Amino acid sequence: MSKPKLYKEIDKSILLSIPNPSKEAYEIKIKIPEFTFLGVKEQPDFATVYLTMYPGNKIIELKSLKHYAYHLRDIVVSYERLINIMYDHLMEVYEPERLRLSMICNPRGGISAKLAIDSDWAARGGDERFKDWAGGGSSHEDWSVLM
Repeated sequence: MSKPKLYKEIDKSILLSIPNPSKEAYEIKIKIPEFTFLGVKEQPDFATVYLTMYPGNKIIELKSLKHYAYHLRDIVVSYERLINIMYDHLMEVYEPERLRLSMICNPRGGISAKLAIDSDWAARGGDERFKDWAGGGSSHEDWSVLM
């Protein structure tokens, strides 16, 4: 096992883009159900990450997103810092019309956590045009599959 790295070593150059094949508006939803990183006590933390993007000129090359997620497995970082770093990296690399990032962390010590960032929020420089996040709704994260 490699030596754990600090959050400053998270490498956004792993994230690659491809040209958006459409100029029309559409939404991309990505779920990372087995997201793993090292908490500040160097114990593994587990989460499910939900990414919703309204693309601009670039879209996510999914294999690179997978490699980026794997890269975090030996990074020591709190989930509060991690969601902010991931958000900044995704915004810088893909320049989307809108990005919403949610992280639902598995219980640790009997306590669960849910974190979210949306580029539409005025606090993040957005225009608050979409409003689907208002009121704490989480329907975009209910991705149950009936079998």
